[in-house]
Amino acid sequence: MLNHKEHINLIYSFLNSIGIEIIEHPLPNDTFLPGITLKGNAILVDPDQLKYPGDILHEAGHIAVTEETLRPLIGTDEMDENWPSVGDEIATIIWSYAASHHLNLPLEFVFHPNGYKNDSEWLIEQFSNNTYVGLPLLEWMGLCESSKFPEMKKWMR
Repeated sequence: MLNHKEHINLIYSFLNSIGIEIIEHPLPNDTFLPGITLKGNAILVDPDQLKYPGDILHEAGHIAVTEETLRPLIGTDEMDENWPSVGDEIATIIWSYAASHHLNLPLEFVFHPNGYKNDSEWLIEQFSNNTYVGLPLLEWMGLCESSKFPEMKKWMR
């Protein structure tokens, strides 16, 4: 079983391989998630403040399911204030599941009990039972075929 540092290294390597940059950098104490913020195609991580390393994979999902032309706007005042939409959030969750499956990460690592609006246990149960809430969104985005899920055709929209 991998430890947290090994999980983080695995996630960093995967994200870099699909074009999402990880930048370790000190962050203010008021980020939406402890120790993480997004900026374009990059995730800024403050290792000293990072509370839930699985959140890195979830935040990467936000970048991955965002249209390529809009990604540079992530983390700026130019991004639509309604980003991410409810549909984006659902797509991000199912993308996070596919990525955690691809990396052989325990679902509890990504879908930890202190996130997901207290639905982490429900999400884990759904995924464990091959109930893939939001799968049609990933298929519509051209990222996968439902018959082969959780295998992905590509990781970035």
